[in-house]
Amino acid sequence: MSQETESTTAATDHTNGHSTRGAYVTGGAEFTRDTNYIEDRITRDASPGSNGEPGWPVEAGRYRLIAARACPWANRTVIVRRLLGLEEAISLGQPGPTHDARSWTFDLDPGGVDPVLGIERLQEAYFKRFPGYPRGITVPAIVDVHSGEVVTNNFPQITLDFSTEWTEFHRPGAPELYPVHLREEIDQVNKRVFTEVNNGVYRCGFAGSQEAYDSAYQRLWTALDWLEERLSQQRYLVGDTITEADVRLFTTLARFDPVYHGHFKCNRQKLSEMPNLWGYARDLFQTPGFGDTIDFVQIKRHYYVVHEDINPTGIVPAGPDLSGWLTDHGRESLGGRPFGGGTPPGPVRPGEEVAAGHGAAA
Repeated sequence: MSQETESTTAATDHTNGHSTRGAYVTGGAEFTRDTNYIEDRITRDASPGSNGEPGWPVEAGRYRLIAARACPWANRTVIVRRLLGLEEAISLGQPGPTHDARSWTFDLDPGGVDPVLGIERLQEAYFKRFPGYPRGITVPAIVDVHSGEVVTNNFPQITLDFSTEWTEFHRPGAPELYPVHLREEIDQVNKRVFTEVNNGVYRCGFAGSQEAYDSAYQRLWTALDWLEERLSQQRYLVGDTITEADVRLFTTLARFDPVYHGHFKCNRQKLSEMPNLWGYARDLFQTPGFGDTIDFVQIKRHYYVVHEDINPTGIVPAGPDLSGWLTDHGRESLGGRPFGGGTPPGPVRPGEEVAAGHGAAA
């Protein structure tokens, strides 16, 4: 997620010498996401990336995952890391919810410095490896603690590698999030969910013309209707257990009513008005490893403050009421085994808890 997902033009703020947060909408144009990432892989045998990028070895304690709570793409990595029990093997750094056009910053840490990497801006890790790196400084990113250099920001691959390459460090009872016998179906579902839903909300929000918005809106709701129907007969997206597909959809659903419905004009219905999707989202939210990673305060602050061209006042809305996330969902009636033959993760690692008052109200 480039400075939130995809920062485009940026002006200069002459009052402090820093870039402003940037513009996200190109007038008259459809929103197109830059999906050119650093495709290095971290694998058991240090195999290279798909285009010959350097391979890095799986090694406990060597890497730091940088993942802002506000970002849906980064949120996925935090969920998977927690479900699999990789907290001891891969440390976690969390930038604050806002940034300028240059970089995510560690403004929530003492002194505004990441305590492990010793940097103020994630940009420093990118520039240390690629001086003058020309693309967005995105989260999630994995940084090599020894050198301070960014390793990869290829978020779709990061979670798959957590599941398949880091198995030596999985906790006892870790779920199988990318089982071999379901991978083809998971990949198919993930492709549609990404293009039409995960990225679809951004195509609505960052549309530069009425025509672009109308097209994006139609595609988004066609996909959400498909998901509403699919989830009427099954508890999870693929198979009868939680998989990678559920993680990828969940982070968008968690942000739908607080942000996408109003801020991105995805307003045919609220998530809470779609019975199956709303029940499914609550089911996951109440599952250890999902809702305990969601910081609604940071999520709203990020979108409504950073997107200055969409919300120039910077006012962050007070609503919506979040208490519904904790109500009964009744999805157990569809069967399913959340963790398969495994077990839920334990308590959230000390220091990684969502701040009091930032989650769903009891």
